[in-house]
Amino acid sequence: MSSSSTPTRGRPARLDRDRTVDTALDLLDEVGLDALTMRRLADATDVQAGALYRYFATKDDLLTAMAERMLAGLAATDPDPDPDTDGDGDWSERLATLARAMRTALLARRDGARVYAGTHATGPHTLGFAEAVVDVLRTAGFCEEDAARSLMALAHFTIGHTLEEQAALRPSGDGGASDPERLRLAAEPERYPQLAAVLPTLTSGDFAAHFDFGLSLLLRGLRALEYS
Repeated sequence: MSSSSTPTRGRPARLDRDRTVDTALDLLDEVGLDALTMRRLADATDVQAGALYRYFATKDDLLTAMAERMLAGLAATDPDPDPDTDGDGDWSERLATLARAMRTALLARRDGARVYAGTHATGPHTLGFAEAVVDVLRTAGFCEEDAARSLMALAHFTIGHTLEEQAALRPSGDGGASDPERLRLAAEPERYPQLAAVLPTLTSGDFAAHFDFGLSLLLRGLRALEYS
């Protein structure tokens, strides 16, 4: 006795969009963005390559869906404001929490920032994150235009920093000196004394500290626009 949910023998596997995106993200972790192809994904999902185009007309469409999935649950990281303050609270700390959560989400996937950069997802995860950021800013008294540009500044800084962070952590594969070591060798103290003096920080692998420093500068700048 066969079940209606059992695939008919000889028919190709039924494609599921959500599971395909999950498989694509797992494949991304395994092989990296450069090696992630539609054909490789088709093999991983046990379907013909052409079947993928039912849901993703191009690879860019697939990357957009992957970018959207990476931000799942991000809006929920916005700490609940004190109900007695009508949502004000410490708005800068709420923004910092959201930015750090976005960085963590992108770092959770190999080449995550590269996947996300340049996509224009309009799904509930991406829009939910944007809504949370704008809500913090509007509640703090920012006008519509400043809130929109502040959202873009925060997102662009976070994506850009994480892009550079993941690039620095990616193995060079050439057997040569690492980027920090090349910088140390090139920044000769006799020729670049000021640069040589700050090399310990420039070549530090404490990317969380680098991120928090840049984020604090951004938030201080936004405080100059604070309306309430």
